[in-house]
Order: sequence, then C-alpha cells, then structure tokens
Amino acid sequence: MKRELDSLVTQMHSSGITYEEAVRDFKRQYLREVLGAHRGNQCKAAEELGMHRNTLSRTMAELGLDLAEVRAGLKRPVRSERPVFSAFRQGYRQG
Repeated sequence: MKRELDSLVTQMHSSGITYEEAVRDFKRQYLREVLGAHRGNQCKAAEELGMHRNTLSRTMAELGLDLAEVRAGLKRPVRSERPVFSAFRQGYRQG
C-alpha cells in the first residue's frame, strides 16, 4: 500500500495538484468510503472516524459532499435493471 500511495503522490505532484486540492480530494474520498461502509449512517460513520456527528456533517458541507450522492450508490437498481433469474423463479413457483 505504501508503494501505491507513493506513486499516487508522485502523480499528483507532477500533474500540478496543489496541497490543498490533494487534502480536499483525500478527505472527500475517505469520508465517502466510510459513509458507504455504514450505508450513509452519519452517526456510525462519525463514531468510526472518532469525531462528533455535527463535525462530520460540517466537514461534509465544507467539502461539498452530499449525503444523497453517497446513498445513491447504495440503492438497489430499479426492478427493470435487475438481473432476472426467470428459470429459477419459475421452478420455485411450480414446486
């Protein structure tokens, strides 16, 4: 993992990303990951992060991170877009 981080930092530096942009991007991605792991539950995410829920909410607002954006990635697809296992369903209904 250290090599991957070193490589990422090198790429960011060589492409001209400022320190502030790098920190902001890291925070956004990290918070998105933790919130996703807790299915958008800010209380549980804040607890894991070791911060108060209000601090998490304020940080999300400062970073422009919308909870709806996080939750949208967690929702099941609409029925028309889900894979259909018709043979399984038909066998299950007949039996």
